[in-house]
Amino acid sequence: MRTDNIVPTKGNLMNVKRSLQLARMGFDLLDRKRNILIRELMTMVDSAKALRGQISSTYDRAYGALAQANITLGLIEDVADSIPVEEGLDIQYRSVMGVELPTVLLDTRPEPDFCYGFTGTNSQLDNAYLCFHQVKRMTAQLAEVENSIYRLANAIKKTQSRANALKNIIIPGLEASSKAITDALEEKDREEFSRLKVIKEQKLRRQQTDSAPAVPPVPEAGKPASPDPLPDTDSRAE
Repeated sequence: MRTDNIVPTKGNLMNVKRSLQLARMGFDLLDRKRNILIRELMTMVDSAKALRGQISSTYDRAYGALAQANITLGLIEDVADSIPVEEGLDIQYRSVMGVELPTVLLDTRPEPDFCYGFTGTNSQLDNAYLCFHQVKRMTAQLAEVENSIYRLANAIKKTQSRANALKNIIIPGLEASSKAITDALEEKDREEFSRLKVIKEQKLRRQQTDSAPAVPPVPEAGKPASPDPLPDTDSRAE
């Protein structure tokens, strides 16, 4: 913060100190927010790693079951067309230190109802349907976690930049402004004290000079003092 245009007055000093207090409080809050977001991010990262491993193996099983169904039944496009499109997806949001994180809700039961007839199908198709149903649920969970990770990472980056700006630019600038104004005010106080001291000494010297008694003149060396004038005899005779 530049101090060139700040007039060194007590009012400006109070304003700078108040701004410095708010900046320090803001830095503490941002530091706490950053730590909470980092902990939440670490939890999400662990969940994402576990989900990626599970969903990868689940996809492998689902496509393997689908391949077996195609081998045993031929192409099953007619069966696939009979399965309705999923419309039970709902997205809600929860706030973590001001960051909106999505919560994906998929209206599906653990064991879905089969939407096709059992005539012309076999267990391989049923297995593929169940595997893809599980994949759908896990994909919704992974989308929720990865989107939350992306939002948390952006929030942590912004919080870190703001905290660094407060710590490295704003707070040192305010501290320098406070010190400069304090030094200027102290220098003015010292000058005022010195000026008042000089004025007081001059006043005391003047008072001493005015109250001192008059001193008779000292005769010069080698010159007799003038005698007192004699009384006038003529006037006394009369």
